[in-house]
Amino acid sequence: MICGLGIVLLLLAPGAMFAQKDKDTEPTSWVYFTVVKEENGKPIRNAAVIMHPVNPKGKQERGGLELKTSAEGKAEFDGVPYGMLRVQVLAQGFQTYGEDFDIEKATTEITIKLKRPQNQYSVYDDHAPPKQDAGSDAKKPN
Repeated sequence: MICGLGIVLLLLAPGAMFAQKDKDTEPTSWVYFTVVKEENGKPIRNAAVIMHPVNPKGKQERGGLELKTSAEGKAEFDGVPYGMLRVQVLAQGFQTYGEDFDIEKATTEITIKLKRPQNQYSVYDDHAPPKQDAGSDAKKPN
């Protein structure tokens, strides 16, 4: 019985961990996320959208909340307190995205465009420009 109660508390905890504010006393926003591919605008399903509150000094506060996008690339959450919000998005096969947003309206729509990974730069690869044949540029004697 105690184990079952612990599982229920863990399932209810994400809202409390995000430190929701009371809608009656402090303003909150309903935040709508849309996550799409940068190259063609198609939605990305099952992307993790992670929200962290940010204090006035710009430091990420404890707690946070993770959402998953739908098949249409959408996720939403009601009860985000006004102020700075750090958003990170992770999806298989895409670069990790991160940005801070200032939440200041009753509804906030955020569209995130994810990029495919780029080639990595290695100091061990030869990055010198191709050499030109010195004989082709030299003047030939008459």
